[in-house]
Amino acid sequence: MTTNTIMNSLEGKVALVTGGGRGIGAAVVRRLAAQGADVALTFQHDRQRATELAAEVTATGRRALVIQADSADPAAVAGAVDRAAAELGRLDILVNNAGAFLLGPLQDLSLAEFEQTVAVNVRAPFVATQAAVRHMSAGGRIINIGSNAAERAVFPGFSLYSMSKTALIGLTKSLGRELGPRAITVNLVHPGATDTELNPADGPNAATINGFTALGHYADPSDVAAAVAFLAGPDGRYITGATVNVDGGFTA
Repeated sequence: MTTNTIMNSLEGKVALVTGGGRGIGAAVVRRLAAQGADVALTFQHDRQRATELAAEVTATGRRALVIQADSADPAAVAGAVDRAAAELGRLDILVNNAGAFLLGPLQDLSLAEFEQTVAVNVRAPFVATQAAVRHMSAGGRIINIGSNAAERAVFPGFSLYSMSKTALIGLTKSLGRELGPRAITVNLVHPGATDTELNPADGPNAATINGFTALGHYADPSDVAAAVAFLAGPDGRYITGATVNVDGGFTA
């Protein structure tokens, strides 16, 4: 197989990446487009950044669609899926990336924070997947973005966030089984510490976090995007209901 074939392994496919305007989501958008997919992405607040990313995609010859949607709003989530399929003509790949990252001691967490976390990290992937499978044919790919905190919570204050990401394990396994007869795969990627604005590799806690990581350093967002692209591509066709840790050995 030539390099060109590998890089165009998603030629003719259409993907939707929720929360695709920055960080890991933006890296996923770039990688899927580089491999030949047309890409829709949702954002909540920063339209300029999302529009600039879409311009990067179109500069490569791929189509891009920017959709403003609050992932805490189920109607907005389902509407974004339907719009992506309608305007780009089909939907082959859904990446449930948008997330809420609310931390704090158990006694300080409010019910509103609980509801927000569950709405974005659990309900939104469920609603988006429910909408997406109505558009997908055989070969469809659903990829959830979780967190290594679901498997190893070494820091205090992660109870709410870890709980929400752990729920994606059950969702992924169950949907992998349910959608298998339709040849639609469902997988979960657990990033570890990744160099983003939310958790920069030169941040105040970086040295401590690196100490828990076998490789001793943060991931680049492109490392996570590479795993997503593999699962989205033809070589991922026999992987479903699986969890892939991209965490540098944090959970080893």
